[in-house]
Amino acid sequence: MLLKDFYTVDKLENVSEGKYTAVITLNNQHDIFKGHFPGNPVTPGVCMMQIIKELSQQIVGSSLFMISSSNVKFMALINPEVNPTLKLELEISGDLDSEIKVKNTTVFEETVALKLTNTYKKA
Repeated sequence: MLLKDFYTVDKLENVSEGKYTAVITLNNQHDIFKGHFPGNPVTPGVCMMQIIKELSQQIVGSSLFMISSSNVKFMALINPEVNPTLKLELEISGDLDSEIKVKNTTVFEETVALKLTNTYKKA
């Protein structure tokens, strides 16, 4: 985990061929929220992208290196004091020996917060 104690994985399960669901809880006391932003914490987009990478690595059992990102849509602010629990849907396709494509949708409650597609190579 790149950001120590930033989040915990409550659940990570394979729901069907190439499709996974993860439930995580953000640590609203993490130091990153003291600067982003004081009095109104917002989860940085780059941290969300790192979480997606780390979950993908756990799923495929290998370190990954991001080579591209597309269709990135940050659709709602994620305030860890209001909505610390996030559900991430990951659709993984490709071959570990070449490129792995990960499509993600992240939601809290009924709100879609993030959609993106990342392409990784084995590191």
